Amino acid sequence: MSNQLLNKTQTLQKIRRIAYQVYEQNFEESSIIIAGINGEGYTFAEILVKELKQISAIDVSIARVSFDKQATEQPEINIESKVDTFRNKNIVLCDDVLNTGKTLAFSLRPFLSIPIKKLQVAVIVDRNHPNFPMAADYVGYSLSTTLNEHIQVILSDEEKTGVYIY
Repeated sequence: MSNQLLNKTQTLQKIRRIAYQVYEQNFEESSIIIAGINGEGYTFAEILVKELKQISAIDVSIARVSFDKQATEQPEINIESKVDTFRNKNIVLCDDVLNTGKTLAFSLRPFLSIPIKKLQVAVIVDRNHPNFPMAADYVGYSLSTTLNEHIQVILSDEEKTGVYIY
């Protein structure tokens, strides 16, 4: 396939560490919402919710953020939860890879239209190629890559789970 940067165990350890960091920054909250961007970002969110429920008493809920990631203009954003659910809550927006910041920038739109307490961003891999003013609050693995290299996070295939570069 391609060069594996992190195997399954290492990838899941990174997510567990992010769960502890999210808990540390939100321990005073009675509830938080983990919003995963459709695809591996949502799978990351599911694993993060599971980890948070194991280590804390915080009520953790999950929401899926869906849109066309290939769109050249700002696409229609769908959240599989009522927007009022997010009112006055702490939200952690999850995606697998932070590359240029475009995907995360697009996905912020629905959260900007309602009063929320805090919006944080969690990613498994930060590639350090910002074209948009986006930064992650929680990063599992940070690396600098060339623009020709591609990073793929696989969480939804049990046998291939890991982080790959090609």
